[in-house]
Amino acid sequence: MGSNTKITIRLMALFVLLGLQPAIADQRLPNVLLICVDDLRPELGCFGAEYISSPNIDRLASNGTVFRRHYVQSPTCGASRYTLLTGRYGEANNAALFRRAERIKNNAETISPSMPAWFRRHGYTTVSVGKVSHHPGGMGGDRWNDPKVLEMPHSWSRNLLPFGDWQDPRGWMHGLANGEIRDDARIKSGGISMDVFQALEGGDEIYPDGGSVDEALRQMDQLATDEDSPFFLAVGILRPHLPFGAPRRYLRQYDSVALPAIPHPQKPVGKTTWHRSGEFMKYNRWQRNPNDDLDFSNAVRKHYAACVSYADAQVGRLISGLAKTGAANNTIIVLWGDHGWHLGEHSIWGKHSLFEESLRSPLIICNPMIKHRVRATNSIVETVDLFPTLCDMTGLSAPDAIQGVSLASMLQDSKQKGHSAISYFRKAKTIRTENHRLILHDDGFVELYDHRTPELETVNVAGKEPRLVADLKNQLKARMDR
Repeated sequence: MGSNTKITIRLMALFVLLGLQPAIADQRLPNVLLICVDDLRPELGCFGAEYISSPNIDRLASNGTVFRRHYVQSPTCGASRYTLLTGRYGEANNAALFRRAERIKNNAETISPSMPAWFRRHGYTTVSVGKVSHHPGGMGGDRWNDPKVLEMPHSWSRNLLPFGDWQDPRGWMHGLANGEIRDDARIKSGGISMDVFQALEGGDEIYPDGGSVDEALRQMDQLATDEDSPFFLAVGILRPHLPFGAPRRYLRQYDSVALPAIPHPQKPVGKTTWHRSGEFMKYNRWQRNPNDDLDFSNAVRKHYAACVSYADAQVGRLISGLAKTGAANNTIIVLWGDHGWHLGEHSIWGKHSLFEESLRSPLIICNPMIKHRVRATNSIVETVDLFPTLCDMTGLSAPDAIQGVSLASMLQDSKQKGHSAISYFRKAKTIRTENHRLILHDDGFVELYDHRTPELETVNVAGKEPRLVADLKNQLKARMDR
């Protein structure tokens, strides 16, 4: 009996157990469409943000389950994507996947297979388009185009980044119109020769995501016609990553929109993981600072919102394209944000903190084979849970070494509970529970915030709750050590 036959039998048993229905008559294994969105806050219509225009993501949410309290493992792209793609906690830096690849190359240790490698091993065609791992196209080198320096070896059947007319992956990753490449020499001297936001007239293709989604749609058409293999297609959408650039028509939507006030906009008092928004402040800001210039603050926020709407349009193209292939009824869709982003909260413009705004991001899972689904859950979950979840929903066993737990049952049972979430960055780590966030610095200093109070993460109550601090420190250590 072949491996695909065994998987199909196991999958059918899972359908019976969970009350699912095979989507098509030949009982083909479900496809997976994984949509990774860069720097996306959970500030969307389906998460309660009325002023944001996100109709396509909202439509996806209406057909799936919204995880309102999903937390990433690290507030930076590379480390967060490491956890997504390996199902393991890891290093808190953007080189985490490259370092893993080097260990594989040197046979330094037994490495648990990545998520795409695992699906590929089980008969899937795995394709990546855009920024799925940290580097677009998954390659390193000075120009991010060296095929000898792979971020995720042995993982993808195809790992693609269409550069359009730009002919340079840096033009895609740097993010402004028509493949503009920043002056890296200026970065070393403390600045970036790019405007912090931009909105030019033109079609979606003048910014990076337009062309890469074109390629994703071509790949989708090709994958859907392959009768021998299910597909695992991962599409990375760059917007709304800095700098905030999108076609002008997306910005016009916000011309007359009144933005809500920024909650707790003051710089924190005392020791925290606050920072000076160094990434944001290095861009050309026309000598303006959003922390003391309300008009500029609103302009930044509206350009970010325009980028969200541009990203939403790309999600809509992917969903519509999937429907046209005829494979939608047998395709699990996951929309995942790699971390949050501060828009002035705690006087931060960026990520890289261990506050709620950096660590909470959108997660939507749509499984069309589920009859009765939970529309939304407030249970706490983590990025590390996605690998076992997708294994569970496709009928695959999961590698022994992965560290998350499957969320599949939460799509059908509203009584299912989540679990505390851990995150880490630089010289601190944190645990988020139902009611509290504890942040433990490497030097032993502790922050404790009570989310049942209106002060949220602005008043450190660690000194008033020594027993709770001790308990959460023990929980955090146990999770980090496992």
